[in-house]
Amino acid sequence: MSRLVPAPDALIGKRFDVAMAKMLGVSRSKAAELIDSGQARVLDRNIAKSGTLQSGETVEFDLVEERKEPEPIADDMAVVYEDDDVVVVDKPVGVAAHASVGWTGPTVLGSLRDRGVHITSYGAAGREGIVSRLDVGTSGLMLVCKSDLAYVEMRRQFAEHEVVKTYHALVQGSLKQDRATIEAPIGRAKVSDFRFCVTPAGKPAVTHWDVMERFGGEATLASINLETGRTHQIRVHFSSIGHPLVGDHMYGANPVLAAEVGLDRQWLHAMQLEFRHPRTRVWTTVKSQYPADLAHALDVMRARHADDDMVAAD
Repeated sequence: MSRLVPAPDALIGKRFDVAMAKMLGVSRSKAAELIDSGQARVLDRNIAKSGTLQSGETVEFDLVEERKEPEPIADDMAVVYEDDDVVVVDKPVGVAAHASVGWTGPTVLGSLRDRGVHITSYGAAGREGIVSRLDVGTSGLMLVCKSDLAYVEMRRQFAEHEVVKTYHALVQGSLKQDRATIEAPIGRAKVSDFRFCVTPAGKPAVTHWDVMERFGGEATLASINLETGRTHQIRVHFSSIGHPLVGDHMYGANPVLAAEVGLDRQWLHAMQLEFRHPRTRVWTTVKSQYPADLAHALDVMRARHADDDMVAAD
């Protein structure tokens, strides 16, 4: 099946493989494979994957449609707020925000539509209504727009950092300060399409934290607010200062500690979402609770450090 798409204005001047990754919602390496195999090309011009997309050009795809099994549904995904304009879900771990190449698990969009929830048609194909995402391995609150009005306004609020997003994270080691800010640019790591890192060539990223609970020198529970919404921002920032999230093996966590507290993913949860309602303009706050695996890990940490507190008291 062949498809012709005018080069989007936002991608003019970008490397062809970077532009293709954005247009198709795939990794940069997958985009490069499509270009190298001739399945993605620019009409009337030979262009390598490192070439630059130019204004007025048309991209042509020859993609083979694969037979797909029905998408699994996240039956345990709770809806914690809903009206005619927005729906806020409590996304379980293992659920993607939307469908993408290579992902065969449940998605927030697919599961909402399976329940009959209307989603606006605004947004990129396959990502309609989504103005902010959570990683598959991160649980917690995620907002999806049902009306066109909500999509336009909430996209603006997220872009201008007016939405207050509060996360809780259990990080390894003892954070030296009770309250601090990490301000360091984040970009894609050269070693992998899936990893990100602090780099001078990255985009600005600002993370604020407040310590909630300490577990000796072993771990710290922190409340985190983001000014920016870079991919893997919390995970990258805390890893960059020597405190990776417990269970986050991609960014340097200790696998032994993760196993001891029963975690097979990073300890990170989107705990609270505050925004101005797109229609009523009323300041709206939505809250979540820890899922079972994160709550269990905290119980284990508290139990193993309760003995330390008793010894100290003696």
